[in-house]
Amino acid sequence: MIGATLVLYKPDIKHVKTLLASLLRQVDVVSIIDNSPTATPLSFDAENIHYHHFSNNVGVAVAHNIGIRDLISAQCDYAMLVDQDSHIKHDMVQRLSQHLILSKEQSRPLVAIGPRIICSFSEKTVKPRVQKEIARYEDMVCVSQIISSGMMIDLSKVDLIGPKDERLFIDGVDHEWCWRARKNKLDIGIAENIEMVHRLGDARSKFVGITYKVGSPIRLYYQFRNVFLLFRRSYVPSYWKLRNLCVLPIRFFANGVLQKKRIERIKFMLKGLCDGFLGRTGKYNDNW
Repeated sequence: MIGATLVLYKPDIKHVKTLLASLLRQVDVVSIIDNSPTATPLSFDAENIHYHHFSNNVGVAVAHNIGIRDLISAQCDYAMLVDQDSHIKHDMVQRLSQHLILSKEQSRPLVAIGPRIICSFSEKTVKPRVQKEIARYEDMVCVSQIISSGMMIDLSKVDLIGPKDERLFIDGVDHEWCWRARKNKLDIGIAENIEMVHRLGDARSKFVGITYKVGSPIRLYYQFRNVFLLFRRSYVPSYWKLRNLCVLPIRFFANGVLQKKRIERIKFMLKGLCDGFLGRTGKYNDNW
């Protein structure tokens, strides 16, 4: 059996309905975790849908953990994580699951696989500039990390890694879990011949001809804080630590000085830096 976990936060209702309909045609069980202040108006009678609403927003890590527990309880073998901003094709679930099934037959330690991501802003395939391939098979490459949306997980191996880190709340949750999987000698893959359109970030802006992601003020808090929280962990790749530390001043300038609501953005980034140094975790409201 295959299940899916769909995480919502103030979503576009029309798109979510289309996304949910596509998921229901492809999987056996869907667990919806709605972090919106008010419940998303979705009407469904299907018995194979689990719906959880958290008006206080419990974060992505908690949402994934709840969804994965739902699917394990429903005796699913595989689980696909999906964000509200993704567009999945009609055969994506089946094609991703085939990679996990084949890898298991060939005794490869593959625990999760995702599609090639096409950014909805640029309409181009996202290609990491620093991350290198660890191994390559016919139509799959093994990498250090992938994003959570579109990630299909072999649930039989989840206990070897553990749950998503709820202390991070949102940013870095997907990568941290992948790095822990790698630490436990499990592989993370990208299917070369499967693509998924996904919205990366809240917006885009340009400075001296360079396009960069613009985060909302509250997301900047988590992004800056979690860089320092993850920097302390030995299993986090050195290239990631070096790259993120080097670009922090640039990101501070670009997301603060060059954007509207400068004071608000700068305050959130400074609070993130402060909590990162002090090792504070969890939700922003718990610390401030």
